[in-house]
Amino acid sequence: MTAKIEAIFREEMLGEVKDALHAIGIVGMNCFEVVGHGRQGGIELTGRTGSYQVDLLPKIQLNIVLSDHNVARTVETIRQAAYTGDEGDGMIFVLPVSEVLRIRTGERNGKALSYQDDIDQRTQGA
Repeated sequence: MTAKIEAIFREEMLGEVKDALHAIGIVGMNCFEVVGHGRQGGIELTGRTGSYQVDLLPKIQLNIVLSDHNVARTVETIRQAAYTGDEGDGMIFVLPVSEVLRIRTGERNGKALSYQDDIDQRTQGA
């Protein structure tokens, strides 16, 4: 079985999150620049002309599809790397994936997700 992790976090934490994921063997991922807000509702900025509310803040959305047995470790790695302790650190969502297909080779599911020196190969060798 496979799962998709969607993590939304502060833009400035992307380098730390990517480095932490590479360190545990996560090879494939997609990143998007997104805007949004959660409980904080945005921020208030003050300039020479007065104050105004910015309710859609820039964030990064990182998507990873991986084997179920790697989800907990990957989620915790993202959480630790993206953590600042301040409001607006982000959210992580875990979703089920029913099928994966690599277009070029026709490989499906686990074979389609495997990369050289990925998290699965590292854990099998340990």
